[in-house]
Amino acid sequence: MSVEQISVFLENKSGQLADVCTVLAENGMNLRALSIADTKEYGILRVIVPNAEGALKVLRGAGYTCKITPVLAVEIDDRPGGMARALQVLSAAGISVEYAYAFISHKAGCAHMILRVSDMEETVGTLERAGIPILETDALLEN
Repeated sequence: MSVEQISVFLENKSGQLADVCTVLAENGMNLRALSIADTKEYGILRVIVPNAEGALKVLRGAGYTCKITPVLAVEIDDRPGGMARALQVLSAAGISVEYAYAFISHKAGCAHMILRVSDMEETVGTLERAGIPILETDALLEN
């Protein structure tokens, strides 16, 4: 039930994000979701693309250090408290969230949240019991 996310390690200097996005664009790779976290010296760019293996190959060919990371994609209500509800369910179950990011869905009233969690299998069961839909890659990437 996981979605493949690409994590790219970038030096924290001007132009790095533009460069990696350009490499992907020049190779026909459409970014569907993006998150970046940084420190003083480096950043971790996390992206969801339709063809993770292809994007990984392109990025490595361009000299980037990157890897595919399995994450969960869930559908949440696009309203105040939509994300909080999902996170409260996980917190009540004692599930640790390593990181999360969200973006608007094409489906009216919905948003998508990407989660990296301590226990994928337990998280899926917990969210499903709470009625929070887990998205497969195809559903996440629909236009």
